[in-house]
Formats: sequence, C-alpha cells, structure tokens
Amino acid sequence: MKLLLLSVLLLNSLFAFEYTLSPTKVNSNTYCFFGLPEVMNEKNNGNISNSCYVNMGDSYIVIDSGPSYLYAKSTHANMKEIKDLPISYLINTHGHDDHYLGNAYYKEIGVEIVGSKEFKNVEIVQETRMQSRISKEAYAGTKQVFPSTLVDGTKVLELNGIKVYLEAVDKRAHSNSDIFIHIPKYETIFAGDLVFSERIPVIRDGNLNNWIEALEKIKTIKAKHIIGGHGEIVDKSSIDSTYNYIKTLRDKVAFALEDGDELDDAVNNIKMEDFKEYKTYSEQHKPNVAIAYRKLEWEQ
Repeated sequence: MKLLLLSVLLLNSLFAFEYTLSPTKVNSNTYCFFGLPEVMNEKNNGNISNSCYVNMGDSYIVIDSGPSYLYAKSTHANMKEIKDLPISYLINTHGHDDHYLGNAYYKEIGVEIVGSKEFKNVEIVQETRMQSRISKEAYAGTKQVFPSTLVDGTKVLELNGIKVYLEAVDKRAHSNSDIFIHIPKYETIFAGDLVFSERIPVIRDGNLNNWIEALEKIKTIKAKHIIGGHGEIVDKSSIDSTYNYIKTLRDKVAFALEDGDELDDAVNNIKMEDFKEYKTYSEQHKPNVAIAYRKLEWEQ
C-alpha cells in the first residue's frame, strides 16, 4: 500500500508543472498561443514558438504542437473553454523540437498528425535538445511522436467544405522539412519558421537561397494574415523582417567572401545595425554570420 501511494505521489509530482498560457484571437476563426521572443531555458520551459488553433466549423485544425506534452495539453484546455470542438488534424510545420514535441498529447487523444515526408528520417534520440534545456517537470510526459500522414509536394485537406492547402518546400530552406499552410477562405497562411517576426531568425539548419525563394513564393499568395513560427505580427508585413534579414545576411557574407575576409573578421564586421533592436540579436546574430559564412564558402 505504501509503495502504491509513493508511486501515485511521484506521478502527481511529475505532472505538477503547469504552463501559463493565453490564446490571442487573430481573426474570427484563428487563435494563436504566441511564444516568448527568447531562447529556450528553464524559465520559459520552451514556450518560445507559436501554436495555433483554426476553427473549421465543426472541428479544429492545430498548427504545431509546441515544446512538450504539458504545453500541448494546456493549449487544448484553453481552447475547450472558448469552444469545445474535436480536433481533426495536427499539422507540424517542420521538424524542430519546439514545434512538434507536444505531438504525444494529440496522439493520445486520437488526432491525425500531418507533416513533411522528411519526418521519416528523424531519429529517436536519448535526450532531445528541449529536454536538455527545460525543467524535468515541464518535460514530463513528452515523447518524440512523428506524423503518420506525410506530405510530399502539395496536399489538400477539406473540412466542412473549406480547403486547406499544405505546401511542402521540398528542399532545405529554414529546415529540410518546411511546410506552409494556406487557407484561402480565411485568407491566412501559416508559415512555420520560414517566418520569424520581432526576433532574429535561426539559420543553423537552413539554406539561405532556398529560404529566400520560399518566402518569395509565399509573397505571391493572396492573404491578409501570415502567421510565422515565432513572433506576434500576423499581417502580411510579418514576412518582411525575415526576408530582409536573410537576404541582407546572404549578400553581406557573399561580399565578405569575395573580398577574402576571414571568418572572424566577417563575424565581427557584419553587424547589420538595422536589426539590432530585434529580440535575440545579441544571442543569435553573430552565430548566424558564422554559419552563413561556412555555408556560402562551401557553395563556392
């Protein structure tokens, strides 16, 4: 009996952590949980990316599940208070763990999970990046669960007569598994981490030229709302800061390589002052320059 009681107490303690989340109404059909413009740590417990619910009339679709099981569970509890609808699909915009590690919760409640065909190449690891940086309490219940429905090229979902277009970039842009989602009826695009607003984008897994090309394609689509994977700007201008940053970074690093600058000189000299006020500039910009230098040098 004592052993059983200890087991119950241990289980309760593991799930004692709760995220403090609140959805923002983007339009009449869409609510988003906007992450903090920070790097993941034990203080924010991975609440740095965006997760959105779209009311399709008689069910929700969810865009990205967030950094952990408990985060996903909390977003769903919040949405049930607004309107308690079943969830038809969870769509993962790409394979970075701050966007898909909540998948286990949605699988548990029977939701079909959709993502890029590249998820089939993601390995189960002993410790995820998220697990190493947030608290054990916040990570409780979290497992690597991957999409069961994979997208190659374009896939169209239809719910309640409303079409949802899933467009796989199909080449490395922000990552090798980027998908953007377009709902023409709602004039809304969910761009995942192809778009960062209010903070410096992370380019470690990216290809700058392909990323620019993907953003240029999104720009051609008629939409009132472009919702990125990070940041709270949700009108069409949300794409501008990422596009301008990536393009300027690529051009400046290319010029530095052409002039024969060494890596350290490029990192110290390419400051891009216009972006200095963006969140995470101090943590992210210099590493981005170094990564861009190595990537573009390799392409020469």
